[in-house]
Amino acid sequence: MNVFELQGTVMLIVLLGLLAVKGFALVTALMFSAEAYEAAGKMTKVGWCAILGLGFVVQLIFLQPVGILNVVFTIAAFVYLADVRPALLGLTKR
Repeated sequence: MNVFELQGTVMLIVLLGLLAVKGFALVTALMFSAEAYEAAGKMTKVGWCAILGLGFVVQLIFLQPVGILNVVFTIAAFVYLADVRPALLGLTKR
């Protein structure tokens, strides 16, 4: 295996991993009610679903894990997973 094959394999793994993260974030965002977002004091459900859905589509179209748009939407997905989702889960489990 040469260096370029290894690089291509690593980039494919990163691409699929980031696509999975964005897909998971989008699916979980769709599962909560709009009222839960308001009760948690977070941005609206429509806003989060639009951002996460657009990020997922951009990832599928451009297929570059290090492009500026993909980096921005990846950060948004991680913010959702680290901040918004735990707040929503805390509200629904009570």
